[in-house]
Amino acid sequence: MGSNEVEAVMVDEVPFPPQITITKPLSLLAHGITDIEIHFLQIKFTAIGVYLDPQIGTHLQKWKGKSPADLAQDDDLFDALISAPVEKLIRVVVIKEIKGSQYGVQLENSVRERLAEEDKYEEEEEAALEQVVHFFQSKYFNPHSTITFYFPTTAAPTVQIVFSTEGKEESKMEVNNANVAEMIQKWYLGGSRGLSPTTISSLATALSAELSK
Repeated sequence: MGSNEVEAVMVDEVPFPPQITITKPLSLLAHGITDIEIHFLQIKFTAIGVYLDPQIGTHLQKWKGKSPADLAQDDDLFDALISAPVEKLIRVVVIKEIKGSQYGVQLENSVRERLAEEDKYEEEEEAALEQVVHFFQSKYFNPHSTITFYFPTTAAPTVQIVFSTEGKEESKMEVNNANVAEMIQKWYLGGSRGLSPTTISSLATALSAELSK
Protein backbone atom coordinates (compact mmCIF):
# COMPACT_ATOMS: atom_id res chain seq x y z
CA MET A 1 0.00 0.00 0.00
CA GLY A 2 2.81 2.39 1.01
CA SER A 3 4.38 2.80 -2.43
CA ASN A 4 1.03 3.43 -4.09
CA GLU A 5 0.23 6.32 -1.82
CA VAL A 6 3.24 8.19 -3.14
CA GLU A 7 1.93 7.91 -6.67
CA ALA A 8 -1.60 8.99 -5.85
CA VAL A 9 -3.06 11.43 -8.35
CA MET A 10 -4.36 14.55 -6.63
CA VAL A 11 -7.76 15.71 -7.84
CA ASP A 12 -8.48 18.96 -6.09
CA GLU A 13 -6.53 17.91 -2.99
CA VAL A 14 -8.23 14.51 -2.94
CA PRO A 15 -5.86 11.57 -3.55
CA PHE A 16 -6.89 8.98 -6.15
CA PRO A 17 -4.97 5.74 -6.66
CA PRO A 18 -3.51 5.53 -10.20
CA GLN A 19 -4.99 2.04 -10.56
CA ILE A 20 -7.86 0.10 -9.02
CA THR A 21 -8.19 -3.65 -9.46
CA ILE A 22 -11.45 -5.55 -9.10
CA THR A 23 -10.73 -8.34 -11.56
CA LYS A 24 -7.88 -6.68 -13.45
CA PRO A 25 -6.06 -3.34 -13.17
CA LEU A 26 -8.07 -0.36 -14.37
CA SER A 27 -6.18 2.89 -14.94
CA LEU A 28 -7.23 6.32 -13.77
CA LEU A 29 -7.82 7.81 -17.20
CA ALA A 30 -9.71 10.98 -16.35
CA HIS A 31 -10.87 13.05 -13.43
CA GLY A 32 -12.85 16.14 -12.57
CA ILE A 33 -15.17 17.68 -10.01
CA THR A 34 -18.80 18.60 -9.54
CA ASP A 35 -19.31 22.14 -8.38
CA ILE A 36 -21.71 25.03 -8.39
CA GLU A 37 -21.18 28.77 -8.31
CA ILE A 38 -23.10 30.71 -5.69
CA HIS A 39 -22.54 34.48 -5.43
CA PHE A 40 -19.25 34.15 -7.33
CA LEU A 41 -18.03 31.50 -4.92
CA GLN A 42 -17.16 28.14 -6.39
CA ILE A 43 -18.49 25.41 -4.12
CA LYS A 44 -17.02 22.00 -4.85
CA PHE A 45 -19.12 18.96 -4.03
CA THR A 46 -17.25 15.90 -5.26
CA ALA A 47 -14.02 14.82 -6.90
CA ILE A 48 -14.42 12.17 -9.61
CA GLY A 49 -12.01 9.61 -11.02
CA VAL A 50 -12.79 7.52 -14.11
CA TYR A 51 -10.99 4.18 -14.26
CA LEU A 52 -11.03 2.22 -17.50
CA ASP A 53 -9.59 -0.95 -18.88
CA PRO A 54 -6.52 0.09 -20.93
CA GLN A 55 -8.09 -1.88 -23.82
CA ILE A 56 -10.75 0.82 -24.24
CA GLY A 57 -8.87 2.35 -27.19
CA THR A 58 -9.44 -0.72 -29.35
CA HIS A 59 -13.20 -0.02 -29.22
CA LEU A 60 -12.85 3.63 -30.25
CA GLN A 61 -10.61 3.40 -33.32
CA LYS A 62 -13.14 5.35 -35.37
CA TRP A 63 -12.06 8.50 -33.48
CA LYS A 64 -8.32 8.01 -34.03
CA GLY A 65 -6.45 11.27 -34.58
CA LYS A 66 -9.25 13.56 -33.37
CA SER A 67 -8.37 16.48 -31.10
CA PRO A 68 -9.56 16.65 -27.48
CA ALA A 69 -11.81 19.59 -28.41
CA ASP A 70 -13.49 17.55 -31.17
CA LEU A 71 -13.93 14.53 -28.92
CA ALA A 72 -15.40 16.56 -26.05
CA GLN A 73 -18.18 17.72 -28.42
CA ASP A 74 -18.87 14.27 -29.86
CA ASP A 75 -21.58 12.48 -27.91
CA ASP A 76 -21.31 9.45 -30.21
CA LEU A 77 -17.83 8.84 -28.81
CA PHE A 78 -19.18 8.78 -25.24
CA ASP A 79 -22.02 6.46 -26.28
CA ALA A 80 -19.42 4.13 -27.80
CA LEU A 81 -17.35 4.35 -24.62
CA ILE A 82 -20.36 3.46 -22.50
CA SER A 83 -21.38 0.51 -24.66
CA ALA A 84 -17.80 -0.80 -25.03
CA PRO A 85 -17.57 -4.23 -23.37
CA VAL A 86 -14.75 -3.31 -20.99
CA GLU A 87 -14.72 -2.88 -17.23
CA LYS A 88 -15.24 0.66 -15.98
CA LEU A 89 -15.20 2.17 -12.54
CA ILE A 90 -16.22 5.62 -11.38
CA ARG A 91 -14.90 6.70 -8.01
CA VAL A 92 -16.60 9.71 -6.40
CA VAL A 93 -15.10 11.31 -3.29
CA VAL A 94 -17.16 13.75 -1.25
CA ILE A 95 -15.64 17.22 -0.74
CA LYS A 96 -18.62 19.04 0.72
CA GLU A 97 -20.85 17.03 3.02
CA ILE A 98 -24.43 16.39 2.00
CA LYS A 99 -27.12 13.91 2.93
CA GLY A 100 -27.09 10.70 0.94
CA SER A 101 -30.77 11.28 0.23
CA GLN A 102 -29.93 14.49 -1.69
CA TYR A 103 -27.42 12.65 -3.84
CA GLY A 104 -29.90 9.80 -4.37
CA VAL A 105 -32.57 12.21 -5.60
CA GLN A 106 -30.14 13.83 -8.09
CA LEU A 107 -29.21 10.42 -9.43
CA GLU A 108 -32.84 9.33 -9.59
CA ASN A 109 -34.00 12.43 -11.47
CA SER A 110 -31.22 12.24 -14.01
CA VAL A 111 -31.60 8.51 -14.65
CA ARG A 112 -35.38 8.66 -14.82
CA GLU A 113 -35.33 11.56 -17.27
CA ARG A 114 -32.87 9.77 -19.59
CA LEU A 115 -34.88 6.53 -19.46
CA ALA A 116 -38.16 8.35 -20.12
CA GLU A 117 -36.67 10.05 -23.19
CA GLU A 118 -35.82 6.66 -24.64
CA ASP A 119 -39.10 5.04 -23.58
CA LYS A 120 -37.27 2.66 -21.30
CA TYR A 121 -38.81 3.68 -17.99
CA GLU A 122 -40.92 0.65 -17.08
CA GLU A 123 -41.81 -1.01 -13.78
CA GLU A 124 -38.52 -2.93 -13.61
CA GLU A 125 -36.52 0.28 -14.04
CA GLU A 126 -38.62 2.10 -11.49
CA ALA A 127 -38.07 -0.68 -8.95
CA ALA A 128 -34.32 -0.80 -9.59
CA LEU A 129 -34.04 2.96 -9.24
CA GLU A 130 -36.02 2.88 -6.00
CA GLN A 131 -33.49 0.39 -4.62
CA VAL A 132 -30.65 2.80 -5.43
CA VAL A 133 -32.46 5.72 -3.80
CA HIS A 134 -33.17 3.56 -0.76
CA PHE A 135 -29.50 2.56 -0.57
CA PHE A 136 -28.38 6.20 -0.36
CA GLN A 137 -31.30 7.33 1.80
CA SER A 138 -29.78 6.36 5.15
CA LYS A 139 -26.21 7.42 4.35
CA TYR A 140 -24.51 10.61 5.39
CA PHE A 141 -21.84 11.85 3.01
CA ASN A 142 -19.11 13.19 5.27
CA PRO A 143 -16.11 14.76 3.50
CA HIS A 144 -13.82 12.00 2.14
CA SER A 145 -16.66 9.46 1.96
CA THR A 146 -16.34 7.46 -1.25
CA ILE A 147 -18.96 6.17 -3.66
CA THR A 148 -17.78 3.66 -6.23
CA PHE A 149 -19.75 2.62 -9.30
CA TYR A 150 -18.24 -0.49 -10.85
CA PHE A 151 -19.47 -1.68 -14.24
CA PRO A 152 -18.32 -5.27 -14.92
CA THR A 153 -18.26 -6.82 -18.38
CA THR A 154 -21.27 -9.03 -17.88
CA ALA A 155 -23.53 -9.95 -20.78
CA ALA A 156 -26.27 -7.71 -19.43
CA PRO A 157 -24.94 -4.46 -17.98
CA THR A 158 -25.05 -4.25 -14.19
CA VAL A 159 -23.53 -1.84 -11.71
CA GLN A 160 -22.11 -2.53 -8.29
CA ILE A 161 -22.29 0.42 -5.91
CA VAL A 162 -20.10 0.66 -2.82
CA PHE A 163 -20.29 3.40 -0.22
CA SER A 164 -17.54 3.82 2.35
CA THR A 165 -17.06 6.41 5.04
CA GLU A 166 -14.62 6.52 7.91
CA GLY A 167 -15.44 4.44 10.95
CA LYS A 168 -18.20 2.44 9.27
CA GLU A 169 -18.32 -0.79 7.38
CA GLU A 170 -18.65 -0.53 3.61
CA SER A 171 -22.18 -0.82 2.23
CA LYS A 172 -22.70 -2.49 -1.13
CA MET A 173 -25.52 -3.07 -3.55
CA GLU A 174 -25.89 -4.36 -7.08
CA VAL A 175 -28.26 -3.05 -9.71
CA ASN A 176 -29.16 -5.79 -12.15
CA ASN A 177 -31.23 -3.62 -14.46
CA ALA A 178 -29.28 -2.99 -17.67
CA ASN A 179 -31.11 0.25 -18.52
CA VAL A 180 -30.56 1.79 -15.11
CA ALA A 181 -26.90 0.69 -15.09
CA GLU A 182 -26.39 2.28 -18.51
CA MET A 183 -27.98 5.58 -17.47
CA ILE A 184 -25.87 5.78 -14.30
CA GLN A 185 -22.84 5.50 -16.60
CA LYS A 186 -24.32 8.22 -18.78
CA TRP A 187 -24.91 10.45 -15.76
CA TYR A 188 -21.15 10.62 -15.25
CA LEU A 189 -19.78 9.81 -18.72
CA GLY A 190 -22.53 11.09 -21.01
CA GLY A 191 -20.65 13.65 -23.09
CA SER A 192 -22.31 17.06 -23.31
CA ARG A 193 -24.94 16.00 -20.76
CA GLY A 194 -22.53 14.52 -18.28
CA LEU A 195 -22.83 15.69 -14.69
CA SER A 196 -19.28 17.06 -14.59
CA PRO A 197 -17.97 19.01 -17.62
CA THR A 198 -14.42 18.93 -16.17
CA THR A 199 -14.54 15.12 -16.15
CA ILE A 200 -15.79 14.97 -19.75
CA SER A 201 -13.06 17.32 -20.95
CA SER A 202 -10.40 15.34 -19.04
CA LEU A 203 -11.76 12.14 -20.61
CA ALA A 204 -11.65 13.69 -24.11
CA THR A 205 -8.01 14.69 -23.57
CA ALA A 206 -7.05 11.23 -22.29
CA LEU A 207 -8.86 9.39 -25.09
CA SER A 208 -7.37 11.66 -27.73
CA ALA A 209 -3.87 10.84 -26.41
CA GLU A 210 -4.74 7.15 -26.14
CA LEU A 211 -6.01 7.05 -29.74
CA SER A 212 -3.00 8.82 -31.20
CA LYS A 213 -0.54 6.23 -29.86
